[in-house]
Amino acid sequence: MVIQSYIHPITALPGPAHEQPMPMFPAPDAPIRAVVFDLDGLMVNTEDVYQLVGTELMRRRGKTFDDDLRGAMMGQPAHAALAVAIEWHALTDTLEDLAAESEATFWELVEDKLTTMPGLHELLAAIDELGLRKAIATSGARHYAEELLKRVDLHEHFEFLMTAGDITHGKPHPEIYQKAADKLGLPTAETLVLEDSQNGCKAGVAAGAYTVAVPSSHSADHDFSGAKFVANTLADPRIREVLAG
Repeated sequence: MVIQSYIHPITALPGPAHEQPMPMFPAPDAPIRAVVFDLDGLMVNTEDVYQLVGTELMRRRGKTFDDDLRGAMMGQPAHAALAVAIEWHALTDTLEDLAAESEATFWELVEDKLTTMPGLHELLAAIDELGLRKAIATSGARHYAEELLKRVDLHEHFEFLMTAGDITHGKPHPEIYQKAADKLGLPTAETLVLEDSQNGCKAGVAAGAYTVAVPSSHSADHDFSGAKFVANTLADPRIREVLAG
């Protein structure tokens, strides 16, 4: 019989008597040696921007961009996500035309809307202090991901960037996290995957990584049942507890 070990984080500051401690979570099966980040919605608030893009594109066509459609598109490579929208509303646009319009609208909005997610910089500093490695695995295209990282001055903070062009199967298939671990030269069990979407979490879990969900407001209702735990933000102390071993 295997007995699962658990970590019970210690709260940073004592609170009122009615406050409950954070729930226990399973300890990693192996020491964590690297952290692999998703990008959209996890490191940067692009899901906020895409909400505006989707709303505008559908408005131009007399359609709605509701939560169901947004959820179906989330976590998919760009063209796959747009194909969902075309089928959802039976649009007459070609995939190429809608992709071009979507990209142009996105970069117009990014100028004023893009920002990093709460706790990101502090977590990156903590990872560096522990001497752990960092990589990114995103469903986005390489040119897109590189441009986003440059705009938030994070393009030199990671060992490598794994993108849609490096894989055959998108999330929730585990390929991207398996390849990231291979490139790190580590078993997937020694990697911590941070994801904000259901599809991303499924990919991390299927790859065998220690997977933590960090949902944004756009993915709070996703099914994260496979994740080791659901963090409040990237500043959640449980993430650092796992990294520190």
